[in-house]
Amino acid sequence: MARLLGPLLCGALLGLICMTPGRAVEVHVPAEPLSAPVGKTAELTCSYSTSVTDGFALEWSFVQPGKPITASQPILYFTSGRLYPTGSKAKRASLLQNPPTGGVATLKLNDAHPLDTGTYLCRVNNPPDFYTNGLGLINLTVLEPPSSPLCSQTGQISVGGSAALRCSSFEGAPRPVYNWVHLGSSPTPSPGSMVQDEVTGQLILTNLSLASLGTYRCVATNQMGSASCELTLSVTDPSKGRVAGTVIGVLLGVLFLSIAVFCLIRFQKERRRKRPKETYWGSDLR
Repeated sequence: MARLLGPLLCGALLGLICMTPGRAVEVHVPAEPLSAPVGKTAELTCSYSTSVTDGFALEWSFVQPGKPITASQPILYFTSGRLYPTGSKAKRASLLQNPPTGGVATLKLNDAHPLDTGTYLCRVNNPPDFYTNGLGLINLTVLEPPSSPLCSQTGQISVGGSAALRCSSFEGAPRPVYNWVHLGSSPTPSPGSMVQDEVTGQLILTNLSLASLGTYRCVATNQMGSASCELTLSVTDPSKGRVAGTVIGVLLGVLFLSIAVFCLIRFQKERRRKRPKETYWGSDLR
């Protein structure tokens, strides 16, 4: 019996060893989003744990904001002991450690551009360690100051009316906030007649008065800097326009009447001048 148990135990132990899976690939990346100023170098930290073998491979790829991971674009590969940069970022991308076989797979991206904002994928493959996806995701934002905003206005720009002033920068990360100020020495409109939205950059002016006219400045600001634009608001008074119209109408009426009287007098004079004179003969006198 003992002779039979020995081979059976050895066979069972060998079977368990053969059924034991390989090590799982573990990839570690920062949990929080990363940021880098425009024009500077961005470091995307990625580390891993696995048993490095001849089958070890590393891949970095990029996904634009709003697109799925399946639409990722390759940045570089490391496989068979060689590094292969590829894609539009190839000349600016490198590894912090090359070869990346010591557990560090950090990516360096030189001269960061605004279009570098997005999600980066650090993927490690190492057969036969296939028991996790070996993938880490990093969100990067490239910071840039606001571009010069564009100021515009719409509305009925007259006393008692309302106007909407708008301000928007086409560039800037993080998204800038907007603040409007009324410049000059003219009276400032009452706070109740001014409502502004710092997110959209819109300023609503209601119940316009002559105190509303003047120059308005919009300042777009984020943590990288600020930029501004200005516009001049002119407010018209319809009542003054009506008075001026009445005065002009009266003056035109007097002018037309004067012309008519002048023409009538002249016509009468011409008529008298052309009338023939009467002749009296001596025999007609009695």
